Amino acid sequence: MATRCILITGAGSGIGAGIATELAAAGHHLVVTDVNREAADAVAAGIRAAGGSAEALVLDVTSDDSVAAALAAVSRPVDVLVNNAGLQHVAALEEFPIAKWDFLVQVMLVGVARLTRAVLPGMRERGFGRIVNIGSIHSLVASPYKSAYVAAKHGLVGFSKVIALETADTDITINTLCPTYVKTPLVDKQIADQARTRGIPESQVVSDVMLKPMPKGVFIEYDELAGTTAFLMSHAARNITGHTIEIDGGWTVQ
Repeated sequence: MATRCILITGAGSGIGAGIATELAAAGHHLVVTDVNREAADAVAAGIRAAGGSAEALVLDVTSDDSVAAALAAVSRPVDVLVNNAGLQHVAALEEFPIAKWDFLVQVMLVGVARLTRAVLPGMRERGFGRIVNIGSIHSLVASPYKSAYVAAKHGLVGFSKVIALETADTDITINTLCPTYVKTPLVDKQIADQARTRGIPESQVVSDVMLKPMPKGVFIEYDELAGTTAFLMSHAARNITGHTIEIDGGWTVQ
């Protein structure tokens, strides 16, 4: 596979950092972006220390100005965009602050549209582009107390289908990865939140809420997400577009 320039949002920790590290090890140039400059710098520095190629940029996906500034500062054209930035808030709808609800959607759905819109002209000009949205099992199913997250992640699926049609005239694809739980700081916080909201021990959240619906019964790991992303970047995947790819341990086949 050709060496690509891959921009990942929310790459200062968790899934974004994991995918960045894996793809850098495969020889690609990583643009590590995050609202937290220090976190992005640390991930990029770690990649370079391991012999990889990376740069770090501040990027707030809810801001037009921030998106424009980041793309103006990047050292080379972006071939691959991984829309990963995300957050979670666990609460019943009646107790869910509406400003927080709106912010989750702004980051995980509107922000995806904003950044995709910004990179598409360059991809069209160069005749190549890959957009990978990090969705979730909650792009396909629902869980209680996650109304904003589920709504945003479901929205990604529809968004991807539309953009797949709008980019069908060139070698650009857009797909949504739908993993079940990945053991990240975000999930660790969810375990505590779910335990409090449901009134059960944290160990029971892991066994009965997170892993029980998965026949495989294990957390997803970073290399699985990075490997699927790498495949979608390849020529072999040039006709896979507008799809959801479930990495769910068998959850949705039941």
